[in-house]
Amino acid sequence: MRWRSVAVRRTGLVLILSLLTLSVAAGITSASNVVTGLSESRGDVSVPTWLYLATGAGVVGASALLTMMVTDQEFVADIHHQSVGFSSDTVVRAVTIIGRAIGVLALVGLLIVGVYGPQGIGLTSLTVLVTFVVVRAILTMTAYTVGNPWPILNPWRTIATALPSRNSPYPSWLGSWPAVAALLLFVWVEVMLPVISSPLHLTAVIGVYTLLTLTGAALFSPETWFRRGDPLSVWFRLYGAVGPLYRDDTGTLRLRWPGTRLGDDDVITDLSVVAFAIVLVWELTYSGFIVTPPGIWTIETLVGIGLSPALVYLLLLLVGYAGFCWMYWRAAKWTRSRADTFLSRRYLAIRYAPPLLAIAAGYHVAHYLGFAISLWPTLLSALSAPLNPDPNPTQLALTPWFGYVEIAGILIGHVIAVWIAHAVSLELFPGKLQAIRSQYPFIIVMIMFTMVSLYLVSLPAFEPPYVQS
Repeated sequence: MRWRSVAVRRTGLVLILSLLTLSVAAGITSASNVVTGLSESRGDVSVPTWLYLATGAGVVGASALLTMMVTDQEFVADIHHQSVGFSSDTVVRAVTIIGRAIGVLALVGLLIVGVYGPQGIGLTSLTVLVTFVVVRAILTMTAYTVGNPWPILNPWRTIATALPSRNSPYPSWLGSWPAVAALLLFVWVEVMLPVISSPLHLTAVIGVYTLLTLTGAALFSPETWFRRGDPLSVWFRLYGAVGPLYRDDTGTLRLRWPGTRLGDDDVITDLSVVAFAIVLVWELTYSGFIVTPPGIWTIETLVGIGLSPALVYLLLLLVGYAGFCWMYWRAAKWTRSRADTFLSRRYLAIRYAPPLLAIAAGYHVAHYLGFAISLWPTLLSALSAPLNPDPNPTQLALTPWFGYVEIAGILIGHVIAVWIAHAVSLELFPGKLQAIRSQYPFIIVMIMFTMVSLYLVSLPAFEPPYVQS
């Protein structure tokens, strides 16, 4: 049986390397052009570059070594399944009612402000601030630090539940591919349209999304659509899997160690959800690449040969994403063909995908925490006068040491990913020694990727060319 242990070990190793190869690109500076606009206020790291790179590499390397020393499968399983359950139907029902009311009122208010409020005011508009500061930054951070708040706040789900539905069978082959396509489209639209500077453009995007979402929920059941096809719901569900608080199948609230749910086999269940997880990494990579000197040079070169800027940005988005998917799937296929193991490449690709969520959460902290803090006074000012916001609101300047918070976010995400991958390997690999030896190259690759990621985060960002500001 030794040959089988070696085969399984090689399979897991190559998939881990593929996972980390995806994670390196996610460290590119700036998660979106929203953050680029605040690059002047971001924290800085006032230490030599080589020192903080070496420190980051040392932290990840040491954590990997310490993790590999934990070889007791029962001990690791106990940690991952420890939970505290508590239930209060009255409190949950009250929070749900209040949360749904807030969500619907917020959607109506954003549409009204976006249409009738002042235009061309950018990040002083309440519509823009709630979309990017509250939903994309704060609520997403809440999902992976506490638990997923979106099922309660989601206004489209509340509206769809009150509307009639055909309850047509959802095709199994469709999976979450509609959510994948929609998220990629949103990333492209965010770059090409002035959704940040023009509340009216953003309102139009919200209106189109509302129409498509309610149509999907009316065609299928709201439960099915918001579980599989809605990009925002899938976004929050996957980020929420990193958080410690969740509701089990019985509706009971349970509390587990942060990140341990990523080791469960029900977080990512098919290849379409794997593809969505890769989008979470790729959208950070893409949005960062187009604001760095290599990305700007690539865009200007392609436009210079006669391609339209919109087509160039779309091609970079789709080709890069296809490359990420191909690399991940090729790793699974290659290891399956070389390793004579009963584990299919599809199963291995699914089981090793959840650590991507921890890495994405770490980079989200690095890119959006400072963004949310800086614009918090602006958000409060816009809430006090949504139709007549202060044209020169207060923005907080981040202190120089805030750069260490960004670095900590990246490192914590990588450390959690190391632990989850280790837990999965102990579950899949029959031999403890084989599982340990299989992670030696993983340490080296993780150190290299961490150093590259931290270095890219330290680089300056510029406005992407040929787009409307």
